[in-house]
Amino acid sequence: MEVATAHGPADVLVDEVSDPAFLLVLTHGSNGGVEAPDLLAVREVALGLGGAVARVTQPFRLAGRRAPGPAMKQDEAWLDIVGDLRERFGDVPLVQGGRSNGARVACRTATAAGAVGVVALAFPLHPPRNPAKTRVDELRSAGVQVLVVNGDRDPFGVPDADDAAQVTVLAGERHELSRDPAAVGRAAEPWLRKWAGAAKKRRGRAARPARTGGP
Repeated sequence: MEVATAHGPADVLVDEVSDPAFLLVLTHGSNGGVEAPDLLAVREVALGLGGAVARVTQPFRLAGRRAPGPAMKQDEAWLDIVGDLRERFGDVPLVQGGRSNGARVACRTATAAGAVGVVALAFPLHPPRNPAKTRVDELRSAGVQVLVVNGDRDPFGVPDADDAAQVTVLAGERHELSRDPAAVGRAAEPWLRKWAGAAKKRRGRAARPARTGGP
């Protein structure tokens, strides 16, 4: 489906499930698309746990551009997209994420979007060969729990355990995380499972009959 934003239309592919436990919204990196192997692996895990999944092609990519442009505009467009999806899915836990540049957007907007967590795949800690230009503050200021999955050979750097709630480093993987996408899914599974479990607990409490007092 197409979603209008303040900075152009976005395209959203939605995998719906009956009574979703959570909504996972994923997006691509600067040069890629929503068919990236790591995104698809996380999508499959989320669907298996009863979550609905939305994969977002952001306005700049839909317009054919490779550079995302100013962060403020990208974030504004993202919040428009997520707001539309939240109206559609109602009050279910929102987990948002993406790979590379998409992971940065998910971290920067997590609090404003009302997300409960972020899945950051191949988070680009710094430009290649320029570790002094760090983006670690985007991770640390997300305001929600962040799962990072990076490869140990990523030229954009690898966050450490002080930068996020959980950091999984996959041996032999570079920035693309394409050597073993299933390993990316396995890394995300426990993280997503806890939101599915929390949803079940809420439903159980809601289904309990109200207690009545005695005469």
